Amino acid sequence: MVEDEPTFKEAIEELEKITESLESGELELEKSLGLFERGVELIKYCQDSLDSAQAKVELLVGSLEGEIETVPLEDSGEDEED
Repeated sequence: MVEDEPTFKEAIEELEKITESLESGELELEKSLGLFERGVELIKYCQDSLDSAQAKVELLVGSLEGEIETVPLEDSGEDEED
């Protein structure tokens, strides 16, 4: 990770602050546009982080035969009652 990049948690916290500021309706147009642009950057960063985490999870889920099996995150663990 590049040193200037926030952690996922920091990015989410910054997005929450930006959302609150934009929803207040008290900002000048230029400031609102700047915050909106930053928000879009943070959303892309968070989505990329989630995509990367999902790819890692999919690689780590192996079948009993030792083969790598892709399992969508939404389905993992739901039907695994023994």
